[in-house]
Amino acid sequence: MIVPLRPVIRAVTYTRWLHLVMAAVVATVFAFVTPGLGNVNSPAGAWLLVLPLPFLAVAAMVPGVRLSEGMQAQLLLFPAGRKGPQPHFTPARSASWTDRRRTAMWLMVRYEAGVATAFLSVHAPTLAVKLVSSAAGDGVVRMPLWTAGPGHWSYAVLGLLVPVLLLAFVVLAGELQARAARALLGPSAAERLAALEERTERLLEHNRLARELHDSVGHALTVAVVQAGAARAAGSPAFTEQALAAIEETGRHALEDLERVLAVLREDAPGPAAGRPALTDIERLLTAARGSGAEVTADVTGALETVPGPVSREGYRIAQEALTNVVRHAGPVPVSLRIAVRADVLELDIRNPLPGSAGSAVSGGGSGLRGIRERAALLGGHAETGAHEGTWRVRAVLPLGV
Repeated sequence: MIVPLRPVIRAVTYTRWLHLVMAAVVATVFAFVTPGLGNVNSPAGAWLLVLPLPFLAVAAMVPGVRLSEGMQAQLLLFPAGRKGPQPHFTPARSASWTDRRRTAMWLMVRYEAGVATAFLSVHAPTLAVKLVSSAAGDGVVRMPLWTAGPGHWSYAVLGLLVPVLLLAFVVLAGELQARAARALLGPSAAERLAALEERTERLLEHNRLARELHDSVGHALTVAVVQAGAARAAGSPAFTEQALAAIEETGRHALEDLERVLAVLREDAPGPAAGRPALTDIERLLTAARGSGAEVTADVTGALETVPGPVSREGYRIAQEALTNVVRHAGPVPVSLRIAVRADVLELDIRNPLPGSAGSAVSGGGSGLRGIRERAALLGGHAETGAHEGTWRVRAVLPLGV
């Protein structure tokens, strides 16, 4: 399609034209109720561009006006299916005085552009017909602010050019109107910043949920694999029964965590903290690790019930990931777990012997160990993972004043 003819066949050209002309309804009302304003050939007609503006400013103070204008702009200036940039705003009521001021500016811009477009839309076709008629010798051309006698044949060319100029004006005015809508009906800089912060918070929450799924489901799968392998190797019905019970218990808890996280993701809102395990449930982890063959000894100092909820829940996940790594990489080895609740910090210390050549596997920088360090950093604490005095140690210090 030839580029100059493209605006003629684009629906957005005519929806924007309609949006512009609709603004002239206000001018029509004022012209009816105020004598003389409807005569554009007189100086009084110029007041039609000025007199309605204070009334538009007052109307902009009504919160619902912004919502109405936003819906019209989105429907007519940015029709569905249109290619190109889409509006960066969602129609909403005025929530602040800044919104009301921007709405007032929008109403005034729309009004002035609408009056000009309506004037040209009415008089341009008439002018084109008169120019063509004048070129044929059918009389003078009388238009507001301009009168001409019988014309030359060139008047016919001008008559054909007028609709083209009118269409060009409408296309340009519609594009400027769309840009004004983005600037005046869209979110302010503060609103865009608030939306960005909200989106960042959502991403951080989703990342936290992803870590929880990794820790919970990874722990359950590790226990299930280790228990199933040990039961097959032992060949003992009693041990097999014990292993199946441990797999069932661990799998049930992982399923509960999975359902809770999926519910949060579906609702896109923070999940209830009450359903998340905390350090007071640490016995669950110890039982699962012992059922996998690890010889776990636990030393708890202080009251776990006094640990603040966020710290207690993140501490549980850190201990879970550390024990999962032991079962996965070191196998049935002695493990010491020490939890100390002090006046201002919570300290977690999990150690196990380095399994010889397997030590490199344990000391890898996988997502689990990185998640431990991230959890600690988010709470304002720190975590250390690595070889220490012949053992593999995971140590986390979390402040209690969160």
